[in-house]
Amino acid sequence: MKLTTAALAIVAALSLPSPTAAFAQPSIPSSKAFINNKHVALSRGGSSTSSTSSIALQSTATTSGEVIVVSTTPIPEMRPGTSGLRKKVEVWQGEHYVENFIQCLIDTAVEKNGGKMLDTIIVAGDGRYHNSEAIQTITQLLAANGVNNIWIPRNGIMSTPAVSAVIRRRTASGDGSDGQGVAQGGIVLTASHNPGGPGEDFGIKYNEGLGQPAGEDFTEALYEKTLSISSYKTVSNSPVVDLSAPIGTVYKIGSSSVTIIDPFQNYLDTLKECFDFNQLKEFGKKEGFKMLFDGMHGAGGIFAKRVLIDELGLPESSLMRCNPLPDFGKCHPDPNLTYASELVEKMGLLPDGSATTSVDVASLPTLGAANDGDGDRNLVAGAGFFVTPSDSMALICDNWASIPQFASRGGLKGVARSMPSSAALDVVASARNIPCFITPTGWKFFGNLMSSKEMFDGKDYTPFLCGEESFGTGSDHVREKDGLWAVLAWMSILAKANESVENGATLVGVKEIVEKHWATYGRHFYCRYDYEGVDSNDANKVMEFIRENYVNGDTASIKTESDIKLADAIEFSYTDPVDGSKTSKQGLILNFSLPSGDPARVVFRLSGTGSSGATIRMYLEQYEKDASKHGMSAPVALKELAEEALRLVKMEETTGRDSPTVIT
Repeated sequence: MKLTTAALAIVAALSLPSPTAAFAQPSIPSSKAFINNKHVALSRGGSSTSSTSSIALQSTATTSGEVIVVSTTPIPEMRPGTSGLRKKVEVWQGEHYVENFIQCLIDTAVEKNGGKMLDTIIVAGDGRYHNSEAIQTITQLLAANGVNNIWIPRNGIMSTPAVSAVIRRRTASGDGSDGQGVAQGGIVLTASHNPGGPGEDFGIKYNEGLGQPAGEDFTEALYEKTLSISSYKTVSNSPVVDLSAPIGTVYKIGSSSVTIIDPFQNYLDTLKECFDFNQLKEFGKKEGFKMLFDGMHGAGGIFAKRVLIDELGLPESSLMRCNPLPDFGKCHPDPNLTYASELVEKMGLLPDGSATTSVDVASLPTLGAANDGDGDRNLVAGAGFFVTPSDSMALICDNWASIPQFASRGGLKGVARSMPSSAALDVVASARNIPCFITPTGWKFFGNLMSSKEMFDGKDYTPFLCGEESFGTGSDHVREKDGLWAVLAWMSILAKANESVENGATLVGVKEIVEKHWATYGRHFYCRYDYEGVDSNDANKVMEFIRENYVNGDTASIKTESDIKLADAIEFSYTDPVDGSKTSKQGLILNFSLPSGDPARVVFRLSGTGSSGATIRMYLEQYEKDASKHGMSAPVALKELAEEALRLVKMEETTGRDSPTVIT
């Protein structure tokens, strides 16, 4: 491979260590080797809230390396999905792969910035395998392209919502002991809820200037550049940055500065504006309250410890699997009934979400929760009681007065859900006279609604609540879903419900709160079948069969084998109410009528979050107003609907799958 020296200013940057099969970070010299024992005091914009950010020193190393232009050729299939590009880690470790994608990302960001190079970018990951090596490579490219400031959280690990908080909160005058300036974007190294480790998944996504995931216009422009890329810029002969260096350490690389920043402070400050930490701390001391949080060995674990233990005073026994591991402890870091099985069992639940009869409910934790790999998804459960993501969002909406973020601003001004999520939110929003939007799947579609005033000088929908069917809940405090935010929202709801409960008396639990809600609004039975790793051709055949025979066919002539009748079929499309952009082919919906006259529906989509093959997601929902039937588990209540839908779409005949991989 021939390396061509560019006619550019010489800058220094970071070098990629040799790939290693070990999970440990690459061997890194001590920070003294980089800083030559030079320490200068930092000016501080305020006291730090992190135990590690008490280090008030700025260490600086000046190095040099030559900017070089490396010839390359396009690599196929680099089109980002609903949340970045995800592939097997071995693909990312291939020659030029990370470099091609990041160069195209930089070029797209510059193009969107009116041709001007971005001044500051944060680079962070969820700690999965290849995280540290990729950070080194990416930083080389950013410095070579002329990004002035590159921020990396200590140890390179940060949850996705925390990255968004950094982009949104930091000011030109600085914030704390770890640098200053405003970030125009963030490169997030994550495959979210997908497994990590050799043979597993790695991904890269980009967050824009308001902390929001890159929109379709950005990702499509990026993809187009991957089809014609011929070279990328990097730096030769540069040292490795010590990711474990003290907060405030600065590597001065030519005209670029690489700063090790505090992972926690900006995010913690954001949460403190959303919730009453004093109230939550007092509730945590209440006799009978116990919490169990499962970090699934992902990035969210260290943030849970920082908030739940260090700030709210809960005991260390409240945490499980909160140490990030490159392979997530060989678990699948997806917070659902299947993959969070240990937590589910400890909460007195069976794999289908129903309560086990062999455990005394009084002995169980009051509140159980889990995060996924990058800390943006959440599972919520009470003692012997599972809360579906759709019900969770509806409950938070109905109880907005319990959450200071909403109550202090006069209540919610807008809510939104992804189309496959249940209509439980719609019912509450209608009763509460709150505007409700139904969007395609993908958090980026909530971005315009949350930033309607901020970006387009349109109607202000904040305070705003939004969520997806795949265990994602969030609000306008950041521009990402936020698993820990959802947990604190539930803790706030419980605290409010137990205000008048005497210490030592039985607490009002999650089950009582949800069942009261159902009695008022009715229950939307809901679950999802995932068929993972389906042959892509077979998956597309299923979708085409539904489209041709039901969406474009005559549903009136369709015979069913049960009392559940097929009413109609549609293909969901979306026109953004803020900028008018249109998105089509976002899911196929079969609408049914139950014998009771109540509605039901089944949604089929191909997931955009996998790294190989295809995942067919089938979402089942039926409304039940009869309170005597609310106690059934969702998979049992929906079994007949599921069987009817699978027969109609010929799932087994087309894919060879006689059962889903996961039911959640």
